[in-house]
Amino acid sequence: MTKHPYFRATYVVMAWILVCAFAVAGADGPSVLPQSPQSAAMARVAERLRVLQREAAELASREKTLLNELRKLELERQIRSEELVVADGELKATQDRLAAAIARAAVLQATAENQRPEVQTRLVRLYKMGRAGYWRLLLDVEDLQSMGRAYRTASALTRLDRDRVHKHRETLESLERERQELEARTAEFTALQQKASAGRVALDRAVASRTALMTSIEERRDLMAQLASELEAAQQRLQGVVTEPGVTALVLVPVRPFQGQMPWPADGIVVGRFGREAVGRIAGMSVTRNGIELSLGEGRPVSAVHEGVVTFAGPFTAYGNLVIIDHGGGTHTLYGHLASLSVNKGERVGVGSQVGLSGRNPAGNPALYFELRIDGRPVDPLQWLRKQP
Repeated sequence: MTKHPYFRATYVVMAWILVCAFAVAGADGPSVLPQSPQSAAMARVAERLRVLQREAAELASREKTLLNELRKLELERQIRSEELVVADGELKATQDRLAAAIARAAVLQATAENQRPEVQTRLVRLYKMGRAGYWRLLLDVEDLQSMGRAYRTASALTRLDRDRVHKHRETLESLERERQELEARTAEFTALQQKASAGRVALDRAVASRTALMTSIEERRDLMAQLASELEAAQQRLQGVVTEPGVTALVLVPVRPFQGQMPWPADGIVVGRFGREAVGRIAGMSVTRNGIELSLGEGRPVSAVHEGVVTFAGPFTAYGNLVIIDHGGGTHTLYGHLASLSVNKGERVGVGSQVGLSGRNPAGNPALYFELRIDGRPVDPLQWLRKQP
């Protein structure tokens, strides 16, 4: 099966990068960068160091603020936890009392139901006997002694029946009041429990959010320290090249500290994004774009996004005129669809140096292809270039 030119070109470009990386070490020409490019590189490194140091200071201040917030949140969470424990205890005690009151009411109700026939009989008897009630018993006695006993008996029976009815009614009313009060307290403590629980959940989320942010800040600070260390090492090497005669080492500024701050290779609009199919599925193959494509007028200047050495400059299948720049540390940038070239292989360029003029893509549209490779692997350039306004 014949492979599409874009598919073949990807592998050929990778091969070129590997070959050219070795060619840089043996390239003929001056071994020391001119004074102005080295000075410009030193100034750029120094500025980036100041930015990283300022960001590190801001992160430290933010981390301190977050620590104070976390202490307050932990204290509030502890208070909410105590409130929740108290609310749980009060709710449990109230629920137990309510259950006991309901149980007592059920027992009394059952007792009342058992006694209801006898009480009803007595009340009917009292009604039938009239206001005299049990006093009619006195008519059946034969002597004064028996009359006294009958009198006391009648009084006791009357009082007993009346007291039974009133006591039963009062007990049931008291139990009903207690039940209503306990139900109200149960509702109150349930609301308190829910409020304390919701507050605890909200605080847990706040603590988790700030803890995650703290972790992110710590990771960012570690990265800042690592990037600053790389820049300081490059700064010292650049200083040696500038101030010490006879130094022949080629110094390349590391790319990683400039992630998100690299200038754009040209002023254009992104029309093809990284990782998406370049031309769709053709002949059963899916061709994935390893860079981005910018739409811009033909003949516009295209500039290097970072210091480096040109390892390839010339025509390349499916890319038109192509420039590959080695930035050291396994980092390369590719500039394709160029109408003309402004650099040659082995030439050392600085950030902003013109590498050529924009041309047209294979479809005939004015465009620029830009690719960034870190450790030999293509990455999304939009994550490394400055954010466009």
